[in-house]
Amino acid sequence: MITYAGMDIGGTKCAVTIGRSSENHIEIMDKINFMTPLTPEETIQQLIDELMVLFLKYPEDQQRLKAVGISCGGPLDSQRGLILSPPNLPHWDKVDVIGPIKRHFNVPVGLQNDANACALAEWQWGAGQGTRNIIFLTFGTGMGAGLILDGRLYSGTNDNAGEVGHIRLEKEGPIGYNKAGSFEGFCSGGGIARAAQSQVRERIKNGGALPSFYHSSDSTNEISARDVAEAAQRGDPVALQIFQEVGVHLGRGIANLIDLLNPQRVIIGSIYGRQRQLIEPYMLEELNREALPNSLAVCEIVPAFLGEEVGDYAALSVARTLHMSQSNLK
Repeated sequence: MITYAGMDIGGTKCAVTIGRSSENHIEIMDKINFMTPLTPEETIQQLIDELMVLFLKYPEDQQRLKAVGISCGGPLDSQRGLILSPPNLPHWDKVDVIGPIKRHFNVPVGLQNDANACALAEWQWGAGQGTRNIIFLTFGTGMGAGLILDGRLYSGTNDNAGEVGHIRLEKEGPIGYNKAGSFEGFCSGGGIARAAQSQVRERIKNGGALPSFYHSSDSTNEISARDVAEAAQRGDPVALQIFQEVGVHLGRGIANLIDLLNPQRVIIGSIYGRQRQLIEPYMLEELNREALPNSLAVCEIVPAFLGEEVGDYAALSVARTLHMSQSNLK
């Protein structure tokens, strides 16, 4: 039995997790969430303090601890352990997050961006088990990808591989990743909300019928992707049209990735799992139209097996990957 610890750093909240691993299985023993403090120094110290709280509860796991994994939104430098000013973490400019944690616990510490960490988690314990080539798509607030190619994580020359949200799918369209018509613009929670807000403003301007996800007492800026999904489930035609566009562009984006990387599986997280019935028919239709048939024939498109808990496993998978790679070098 081996123990790993995971630390997830987010713009709003952080989490610390411990898990017990044996062969290809891991059991999450406990987890602590807390609001992200104002400064990097305060955050790192609280991550250390909360992990110590867990070890007071499970002292045997501190003795078995082999590695700590950290998951955080990019950009970052995984080799040097630096977080490089992510948009959701102001003041985190070239912050060494590995050093203080490694000095305190005296075990190897690894850092990966959240998409890569989720890809590792699904590959080790989820829908990617038994494969050598997978693409994990976050499809949450934004759209990013983690790539497992030829049996190992591929992060690129400077940790910027997998930024699929920046790919332009149309000349015009919802803005995502600061680019109109981008993959993230069409296929993300933020993009869905912006598409709905644009529809409502246009209808208000032209005197058209307003969709059920908008209430005249609210600001259009308050419309969320969840509002649109709930309206689509009720049969609202505007919401259904928005999700049709999501499905078409998800299929188009995945077709490009399949043609380029020839994966065995594309694993899609978050919104796809929750709204699969609304999205999948249009995605598959576009995939069959756009992707190379021989590449599509060997690729499965599946929701994340770890579901809404994939983030809990992500940082633990970074710890396990680091431990296994160092063990193989000995």
